[in-house]
Amino acid sequence: MSEVTLSANAQKVMDLVEGLTIVELADLVSAMETKFGVSAAAPVAAAGAAAGAGEAEEKTTVNVVMTSAGAAKIAVIKVIREITGLGLAEAKGLADNGGNIKENVERADAEKIKKQLEEAGATVELK
Repeated sequence: MSEVTLSANAQKVMDLVEGLTIVELADLVSAMETKFGVSAAAPVAAAGAAAGAGEAEEKTTVNVVMTSAGAAKIAVIKVIREITGLGLAEAKGLADNGGNIKENVERADAEKIKKQLEEAGATVELK
């Protein structure tokens, strides 16, 4: 990545963002998207539309989204930690709130992850 010169205020923000956990960063991105009416995924979607990619075209990568940890939350947290490498607090946050476990994963790998989480008791979708 090329070096970018930041203003003093922008550098302060960058320093704060570097200290956030993955869950905190995901929440921040969602809040910014809502507050400013933007989407972090917009450039990707626009590039796909510009290239003529249709909705009927099958996606080669998917997001693994957990909708519920189920009754065996501790087992699910262990699997989340194995899959993502997250710390205990971040994995617990995902188990409590649901959300993306992995993003832009090849479909075959996503199916394996989904199976692991479902065997632990979670409810999972591929999107």
